[in-house]
Amino acid sequence: MAADAPALVDNVRMSEHSRAVGLLLNIAHALDHLFLLIFATAVASIAAEFGFARWEDLMPYGVGAFFMFGLGSLPAGRLGDLWGRRQMMLVFFFGMGVSALLAAATRNAWQLAAALTLLGSFSAIYHPVGIPMLVQGAKRPGATIGVNGLAGNLGIAAAALLTGWLVEAIGWRAAFVVPGLACLGFGLVFARLAPHETEPPSQRTRKAAVELSAAALARMFLVLTVASATAGLLFNLTTNGNGQLLAERMRGVVENPATLGTLLAAVYALAAVSQVVVGRLIDRMPLRRLQLSIVLAQAPLLALASQAQGWWLYATLLGVMALIFGAIPFTDAVIVRYVDDRLRSRVAGMRLTVSLAFSSLAVWALGPAVKAAGFDTLLLAMAGIALCTAAVVAWLPGEGARRGGRPRAAGEPVNEAGEPR
Repeated sequence: MAADAPALVDNVRMSEHSRAVGLLLNIAHALDHLFLLIFATAVASIAAEFGFARWEDLMPYGVGAFFMFGLGSLPAGRLGDLWGRRQMMLVFFFGMGVSALLAAATRNAWQLAAALTLLGSFSAIYHPVGIPMLVQGAKRPGATIGVNGLAGNLGIAAAALLTGWLVEAIGWRAAFVVPGLACLGFGLVFARLAPHETEPPSQRTRKAAVELSAAALARMFLVLTVASATAGLLFNLTTNGNGQLLAERMRGVVENPATLGTLLAAVYALAAVSQVVVGRLIDRMPLRRLQLSIVLAQAPLLALASQAQGWWLYATLLGVMALIFGAIPFTDAVIVRYVDDRLRSRVAGMRLTVSLAFSSLAVWALGPAVKAAGFDTLLLAMAGIALCTAAVVAWLPGEGARRGGRPRAAGEPVNEAGEPR
């Protein structure tokens, strides 16, 4: 028994380190989304300082961040598999922190656009690297992805809350400086706690939970990419436009920027809980059926939001964001279920490059679209996009689940659609 004591202590320490690293990876997800939305939240204040008459005219300058958020995913995913996920996460923490400080030091719109594009390049690292690192040893990946999604959306809530208060109290530059310094600090902690990888993921032998034929795998990747692109349009249009939507539709009811930021943060925080619920359901239900139910429910709520005003708009917006956030875990769940660990970062990187680069158009088009047609027309168009997403998801191969919703074991035969033979 005495001889086993040191081993037991080592196991406890390893478990504590594992939990700490998991916590840091979830914090990194929150930071990733927080940084990407600082500009959209503070755009009105930045536009006034840089001499723009309307916030809509400055909004297109932020498109570089979201374009690189997608385009940079391909090399980030490749480096994550071939070089190492720990090393790439260190690049993420320190690159994001420095980029935020550079954004705070800019003096005109083009300088800010360049700094935001650099920030977007580093932000691209997280999803193809951090999430595969988090789930690579998870026993219940759906639940793990759900909690991770909650963390990411709490970052969106923090962007609305923290940015609103910092802009009012100190100025928009502080909204970049404070989280930038925090990101550098978390990077130092991650470097101390995250264990060195003995081999890159590309040399591991862990298989996917469900093995598909080459044809079914290609179909899965196509559906995943297209559905992610359309869902990404909704995500970017809402998270980048909700601040101005609330300001317009709550006029005469609530007008203080900090209060509006707090209200929006509450929407994001409450809606984010849907990801935890969906994550748990993913471990128990067929993916296609669950995702279709959520995506189809988005359209009528978006149509209702197009006509709502005041507190009715606020209540409808809460439902809209719960459904949009609730759809997010599916992408990572599909990759975990169908793709073995050796390839996950590369597959995620390829998918993100196409889908996020396309959905970044939402940031470029948001300001001009609202200026030309208004939020009511935009929200109706978003309802149409939700229906397009549902049509694409209907083509997703079945996951070949056991009775009770448990994934089929690796090597168990399935047909080309992923269903039991």
